[in-house]
Amino acid sequence: MSQPPPAADPAGPQRRLRTRWLDAQLQPFRGRHRLALACTVAAGVLWVPQAAAIAWLLDAVLSAGLSPAAVRAPLLLLAVTLALRVAVGWLGQRVAAGVAEGVLAHLRVSLASAAFARGPLWMRGQRSGGLVALSTSHVDATAAYYTGYLPARAEVALVPLAILLAVFSVDWIVGLLLLVTAPLAPVFMMLIGMGAEAAGRSQLAALARAGAHFTDRLRGLDLIRVYGRGEAELAEVAEATDSIRERSLRVLRIAFLSSAVLEFFASVSVALIAVYFGFSYLGMLDLRGVALPLSAGLFCLLLAPEFYAPMRRLAAHYHDRANALAAAAEIEAVFGGLPGSTAVAADDDRVPRAAHPAPAVALRGVDLRHPGARMPVLRAIDLEVPAGARLALVGPSGVGKSTLLEAMAGWLAPEAGMLERPPGIRIALAGQRPWLFHGSIADNLRIADPGASDAQLAEVARIAQVAQFAARLPQGLDTVIGERGFGLSGGEARRVALARALLRRPDLLLLDEPTAFLDPDTEAALLAALDAYLAGRTVVVATHSPAVMDWVDRVWTVPAPAQAEGAAA
Repeated sequence: MSQPPPAADPAGPQRRLRTRWLDAQLQPFRGRHRLALACTVAAGVLWVPQAAAIAWLLDAVLSAGLSPAAVRAPLLLLAVTLALRVAVGWLGQRVAAGVAEGVLAHLRVSLASAAFARGPLWMRGQRSGGLVALSTSHVDATAAYYTGYLPARAEVALVPLAILLAVFSVDWIVGLLLLVTAPLAPVFMMLIGMGAEAAGRSQLAALARAGAHFTDRLRGLDLIRVYGRGEAELAEVAEATDSIRERSLRVLRIAFLSSAVLEFFASVSVALIAVYFGFSYLGMLDLRGVALPLSAGLFCLLLAPEFYAPMRRLAAHYHDRANALAAAAEIEAVFGGLPGSTAVAADDDRVPRAAHPAPAVALRGVDLRHPGARMPVLRAIDLEVPAGARLALVGPSGVGKSTLLEAMAGWLAPEAGMLERPPGIRIALAGQRPWLFHGSIADNLRIADPGASDAQLAEVARIAQVAQFAARLPQGLDTVIGERGFGLSGGEARRVALARALLRRPDLLLLDEPTAFLDPDTEAALLAALDAYLAGRTVVVATHSPAVMDWVDRVWTVPAPAQAEGAAA
């Protein structure tokens, strides 16, 4: 399942935009995040008094032996600094982990809100496995950015500076050596990081493709077995797995390279400092003009590795930043932009019916085209639905009746013309292929109103003729059905969807072939029950049924694309 590599990503403004977006996810947790950073920096700065205590202790032992009076003070300082470092380090890690957990949950809500805002038609054009990968593996790829990279960046900004000031106060030559070698690390990290981001994005793209492919094949497993494609699909899954393995190893190679570069420069710098002190104490090198105390040399030697330690940690976490940016780039590519942090507001289903009068819907010169289609499905549609009216859309299959209902529901934006509809109304659409989730029939109904009582469920089940077949099921409305309504016939699934739409108490009810697959008696009972329940509501129904056409106030023939106008009856 080979795929072309992702297109080159613009390095400058887009990377900064994605970084700002990642940082913006911290906004609800900003206080705790700052506490985590402060603890990380404090743990690093405390190494200065700890190194001083160790150098003081060793100097006291070597010069005064194990005299209790000589070692008591440095031992006390060492114990206090060690306890403080352990405490603030533990607190920082604990708080950072909690912040990361909250940010990941916040990100998943943002992605779900962005998907809901784009509507069902947009989601139909996406692979469900790919969307799942965005909210799982891609979101998870940002976790180390918050727990690793950001604390390491704060540590690099402040801890080396504190160590440098401490070293300069003891020996300006050692301080100068540290100052000269310090800029080499960021330069090499920047060069290596460019490759790390590209490799990380390639890895995440391969992971998303493999996840989407595997999810799709699992859902179509029965069809694959019927057509004997099992071995071929297994080979494709194996190929996708190998692709992920190769890309993961490429990312790891870059991460190890960045760490190795920093280790090399840090080792060379520490070695230079050790050689300088060794020659100075042997009397072979005198750059200061005065003898250097043993405690000062030990202090500087202990601090030299710690000067580079934050940079090494940043190098180890630098690929975490690259992975997070790669995940942001993939999210941006799927959604056509980086989703905002504000959740999409939902209609309040608890608003009394009187708050929204029955709407009048009007389409004026509307052209409708499905995403990716070459030609519009419908052209120059002019249609008015009076408030409280019942309108039937008729015409041959494929003429665009379902498309027209989706436009009225707001799922499909007109390519041209205008759709007029009162703002703030509740809309419900019961389509031909309703999505039913794994769970009980009652659970699927309560999607429209989670707080609905059993009496309300029983009422809509009676009206939609769900109670008719539910009475024959083992547990009635509490009977568990499979995903996509497995266990129900096509007509039964449509009736469950209709009952769910009724439970929403819509101002505008859109029905797509609601009586298909029903026998005449059941169809008549359904229309009679709807007649009383839908009094005063606006109803638009796509149908081929003469009984439904007799039930509505008006029949409108949907024009074929070549026709200029439809005919009204």
